[in-house]
Amino acid sequence: MNIFESILLVFLASVVELWLSIPLGLVLKLNPILIIVAAAAGSIISAFLVVTLGEGVRKWFIKWRYGSGSIEHGRIYKIWNKYGIIGLGLLSPLLFGAPLGAAIGVGLGAPKNRLLLWMSVGIVIWSVVLTLVAFYGLLNLESFTNN
Repeated sequence: MNIFESILLVFLASVVELWLSIPLGLVLKLNPILIIVAAAAGSIISAFLVVTLGEGVRKWFIKWRYGSGSIEHGRIYKIWNKYGIIGLGLLSPLLFGAPLGAAIGVGLGAPKNRLLLWMSVGIVIWSVVLTLVAFYGLLNLESFTNN
C-alpha cells in the first residue's frame, strides 16, 4: 500500500471515528504529522456535514416532538446551558465522536459557525494529543521490550 492510500484510509476512518483512525495510521506506519492532519481533516469534514445537513432535520424534529412547546425543558438542554458550545466542541471528539457531538450541537440549536469552530478546535487538539500519546507510547513500549 502506498502512502497516499494509507493517508486516504486514515482520513476515511476519521470521518466515522477519530479513535479508529489514529491507531490505523500507526499500524500503517504513517508519520505522526500525517496522521494528525488526515485524522483531523476527516473528523472536521464529518462535523461539517452533520452541522450543514442537520439543521433541516432539527427543525422537523422539534416541530414533531414539541409542537409549539419548547425544547428548553429537557435534561440535555440543562447540561448544555452548564457547559455550552465550548465544552461540547472540546469534549465531544474525545468522548463520543465528532459526528455525534455535532448532531447534539445542532439539536440544541447551536449557531453553526461557532459549533464548527469549537468542534474543529477540539478535533485538532485531540488528534494531536491522541496521536502523540499513541506514537510515543509505542516507541517506549518497543524500547522497553528490546532491552
